[in-house]
Amino acid sequence: MKEEIILYKIEDLIFSYTLGREKMEVISRLNLEIPGEALSTISGPSGSGKSTLLNILGLIEPLQRGRILFKNEDITALTEIRKNYIRKFQIGFIFQQFHLNPTLTAEENINYFLFRQNLPKKEIRERCEEALEAVHLWEHRKKRPSELSGGQKQRVAIARAMAKRPAVIIGDEPTANLDQKTGYGIMEVLAKWVESRKSSIILTTHDSMVQSFGKQNFHLQDGRLRR
Repeated sequence: MKEEIILYKIEDLIFSYTLGREKMEVISRLNLEIPGEALSTISGPSGSGKSTLLNILGLIEPLQRGRILFKNEDITALTEIRKNYIRKFQIGFIFQQFHLNPTLTAEENINYFLFRQNLPKKEIRERCEEALEAVHLWEHRKKRPSELSGGQKQRVAIARAMAKRPAVIIGDEPTANLDQKTGYGIMEVLAKWVESRKSSIILTTHDSMVQSFGKQNFHLQDGRLRR
């Protein structure tokens, strides 16, 4: 039997915000292991800590208390240079609101991030084409976001994350603004990518359809893991 790969190991994670004089704990002593080479989902009501957890895993929010291992590397001990490297090469992001540059074509939106990785031009072209083909948008590569539907924009955002070929893609409810048919198609694309690339995806969601694609489904409530 193949030994399970652990992508993230989270130990006694605590995270709080200060609003005025009041301190709000949004994650309370969270312990969990997120598998690698798999698609995992995190669900829970609004305010349960889902998005905050994603931001911490994506090295966007700083770690306050607790310990997180990413591919056996202790996030607590990382320098800013090392964190920037991981964000740049090992973590891909899919945002709910797409975050596409409106002045760039679909192709250019993807290439922009690959240029920042200092990749050869030939490899950039190959990665861009592979990613847009995977989401069935290669023929729309010259269109700007204003010429694309909501589902197409989301697929460009997914292709942008895939083209980085990261260890993990993190998505904050990437199907929330899409109809069920389009959302299902996007989940099929993501599931196929995990299988073909032996990579990992972590998504927050309220949708049972999205959860049906997950190898592991974690449920948060009041910042705690509920079985």
